[in-house]
Amino acid sequence: MKNLKLALVVAALSTLGPFSTDTYFPSFPALAAHFGVTEIQMQSTLSHYLVALAGMNLFHGALSDSFGRRRIILTSLFFYILSTLACIVAPSFNWLLALRVIQGLAAGAGMIVSRAIIRDLFPGPEAQKLMAQVAMLTGVGPVMAPIVGGWLHVGFGWRGPFVFLGLLGITLICACHYGLPESLPARLRRSFHPGHLLRAYAETVSHGRFMMSCLALAFGAGGFLLYVATAPDVVLNILQLSETQFAWMFIPLISGVMLGSAVTSHKAGRTPPGRMVRRGFTLMAVGAILNIAINLSIPPQVPWTVLPLTVYTFGFALMVPVVTLEGLDLFPHHKGLASSLQGFTHVLVFAIVAGLVAPLVYRSALKHAFGQALLMFLSWLAYRGYHLKTIRHTPQS
Repeated sequence: MKNLKLALVVAALSTLGPFSTDTYFPSFPALAAHFGVTEIQMQSTLSHYLVALAGMNLFHGALSDSFGRRRIILTSLFFYILSTLACIVAPSFNWLLALRVIQGLAAGAGMIVSRAIIRDLFPGPEAQKLMAQVAMLTGVGPVMAPIVGGWLHVGFGWRGPFVFLGLLGITLICACHYGLPESLPARLRRSFHPGHLLRAYAETVSHGRFMMSCLALAFGAGGFLLYVATAPDVVLNILQLSETQFAWMFIPLISGVMLGSAVTSHKAGRTPPGRMVRRGFTLMAVGAILNIAINLSIPPQVPWTVLPLTVYTFGFALMVPVVTLEGLDLFPHHKGLASSLQGFTHVLVFAIVAGLVAPLVYRSALKHAFGQALLMFLSWLAYRGYHLKTIRHTPQS
């Protein structure tokens, strides 16, 4: 029961990122019209948010190693609420862009620090199981965000999604105040000193195996986050659906994550981690190849265009808890900082996908499919590099 309560709070914190990314997607055309910009320019509100999220992710975990997990989460939620509610009265597009940057600076603390909390409190198989349960619960966020956003837009206009996000932030800060324990006692905290922090970052960034594992996670996620970044284009332009029909893309996308996470939770401690990773990459490859084949064969249409996404995300969910924990275990004395760098790499790749790759695949289902396949291959290549480096560093008997 205690584990379930913690999983619910951590999962709720992890939904803040997906909701902040996806909820306002159905309002893109209305926001562009209100501020007198193009939809491509509106895409920059996402990429700027993601760059800020990635940059601050470098510090959330490290700060929590020094000042405690709970304090960093509560402080970040406070600034998130202020910036989100300010978006409602943004007087210009530049103001909206600046406020989205502040949102990004604050939004990542829950996701980053909560991973360190899980590793603080639980050993290997139990942590893997809880991480999978959190991923399964978190999967509800990306499904619900654009659906809720669509109905909020229809009912209240483009300001509706931002009001909802502000209320979500208020709910989360109350839940964390009363339901989130401090997992890092004062005696285990590291002194906050710029020199020590820089040395710790240098040690972590220069660790080849760790960085390879980070890239494996980031590129693997990029294979389906490409569709998240271009959701307005995929749903409204490619599939030619309405603002209230984002579920056609997000339910297949996230159902794979939830199913894969359920399998991972069930198999934790029973199936060797390496086997879970191999199965995950195999399914990701099958999903990517199927995606290309379908888009070469028929015009974009539901459900066929979106079904391969379920296969891909199912495979991703099998491998991600294992690879995440493998990376954190390389740095047992500063897990928060290691989690920060995992999150930074993940969001930085997402920002590159949103800012640079998304315009290249705009209005083409086939280009989306090839983009996913490329990102999946880069993910496998990075994990292969991690695996080879691990073998070299393993003492021979």
